[in-house]
Amino acid sequence: MLRRPLVPACALFVLAASNALAADATLAPFGAVGSAPTAPWHVVGLPQQTKPFTRFSVVDIDGKRAIKIEADESYGNLIHPVQAAVPAHLAWQWRIEKPLENADLRQRAGDDTAVKVCVSFDLPIDNIPFTDRQILRIARGKTTEPVPAASVCYVWDAKLPAGTALDNAFTRRIRYIVLQSGNDRLDRWVSERRDLGADFMRLFKDESPNAVPPIIGIAIGADSDNTKSHAVSYVSGIALEP
Repeated sequence: MLRRPLVPACALFVLAASNALAADATLAPFGAVGSAPTAPWHVVGLPQQTKPFTRFSVVDIDGKRAIKIEADESYGNLIHPVQAAVPAHLAWQWRIEKPLENADLRQRAGDDTAVKVCVSFDLPIDNIPFTDRQILRIARGKTTEPVPAASVCYVWDAKLPAGTALDNAFTRRIRYIVLQSGNDRLDRWVSERRDLGADFMRLFKDESPNAVPPIIGIAIGADSDNTKSHAVSYVSGIALEP
């Protein structure tokens, strides 16, 4: 029986904002090879999580310092709080070694990702529908990690076509954009650069038609708890840019 909360932890980021893309928007290095990622990077799971956590480790691969992400019937996200106003871009490289063939983001039973990069926005709670607002308040009461009202997650999916946009199967507080699809590029680095303001408006214009809220967190993650499977991926060179 699926028991993932209505606001999953990939949306858990420290709530902070500024009026410009400044020095405090810089993402910290991952840390030394062979170690866990260094602060302010930190791993967050579901509130009161009992299932295994997705594992994150710092590695060198193909000359790149990267985070290796291993999801084994697990859930977890590596989060970095930031302060940045938009417009801004997010750039990174990612690579999949072992995909999730049974994932299906359109339904709860398949709501797993072999790799995802998420951006959290400080959308005012009054902007979201009444029912979501009450659920969000409950979620915020169950964790010491503040829960924002809007997150855009970029995913590499095994089946859905690139360009697909859809809501998370558990909550509309998280919305997906599929950037890469299929297994043609397994074991190869793929570079991405996204206009965060444009992507926010594409997915959340219904709740914030006149403004893009500040960016308040970046997350790297993978999960395979719903499909009871195993995935291995890497993320490198993640950076906020003007």
